[in-house]
Amino acid sequence: MARPKSTRDLRYETLQRQSRTPVWVAIGWRVLLVLGLTGIAIGVHWFDRLGLRDNYDGVVSFTDVIYFTMISITTTGYGDIAPVSDRARLFDALIVTPIRVFVVLIFIGTAYNFVLKRTWDKWRMKLIQKNLNNHIVVCGFGTSGSEAVDELLARGTRPEEIVVIDSSQIALERAESKGCAVIEADATRDQTLKDVKIGRARAVIVSAGRDDSSILIVLTVRHLAATVPISVLVRAEDNETLAKQAGATTVINPVSFSGLLLAGSCHGPHIADYMADLAATDGRVKLAERVVTAREVGKPLSAVETGMAVRLYRHGAPFGYWEPEARALQAGDMIIEIVPGDNMG
Repeated sequence: MARPKSTRDLRYETLQRQSRTPVWVAIGWRVLLVLGLTGIAIGVHWFDRLGLRDNYDGVVSFTDVIYFTMISITTTGYGDIAPVSDRARLFDALIVTPIRVFVVLIFIGTAYNFVLKRTWDKWRMKLIQKNLNNHIVVCGFGTSGSEAVDELLARGTRPEEIVVIDSSQIALERAESKGCAVIEADATRDQTLKDVKIGRARAVIVSAGRDDSSILIVLTVRHLAATVPISVLVRAEDNETLAKQAGATTVINPVSFSGLLLAGSCHGPHIADYMADLAATDGRVKLAERVVTAREVGKPLSAVETGMAVRLYRHGAPFGYWEPEARALQAGDMIIEIVPGDNMG
């Protein structure tokens, strides 16, 4: 189970975040601390028992000391036993009173952590899950995952539409600072993906840092959501085919892409610059993908007016602007076009 982690409104609508300390250990430490503070008070009261007066039988026994200490710490104070010497009164004022405050705070903190907070977290988790729809799930918030989130935000995706799954609390804190919902958990587990409502997501980004982990996440996602688009990052060329077989819609190899940029730079000093410009949001140009509009049906790909159309996808198959299929657009076609960047006005 994970404890919300993760913003104040929807920004910190963390689903759950798991405490690293077992519940029994945390409770045990609190019990020992309370017993230790109580033991100190009992010891001092017993040592200075002559400063106490028992209005019942006039004799202050060890049982009376325990009784007086407990009712003093719990602020009950029946008055049958009372401090009468200056030293006993000073001890009660300067030592027992702070101990009383610490014990009360410990009890309140324990009640909050193990009762109120858990109830509150479960309620928030249900509320967040109810509102999760058409969101983007990012599995892994390392270098590539965080850059992907930055690019999504730069392209206009709202932070509350992004859910980040990672096992690193530090990574989740960075994701939370961007306004994303976060969950500290294992993305390869069915329950984790069910918690983030993977079946209602519009896209999944997988960047687990290891190819085997990423492919396993893809398999798990595809098992739970048969149609959600999955983009996965793999570093070994041999694993690209495995990722596709696992159900990935898009497989990205940063090594291969870097090789393309390096090779392109050998054929012209500006090719690599233009390719990088297309991939980034803050460049002069960018790539955009959309569905053909009703007005464009029947027209050639070159007649698209919103940008420079460079590729057509029909039933999942790609066609270039020079191919016969691009001479007449059909309903349901997807087009890739080059449009001005967001900073070009």
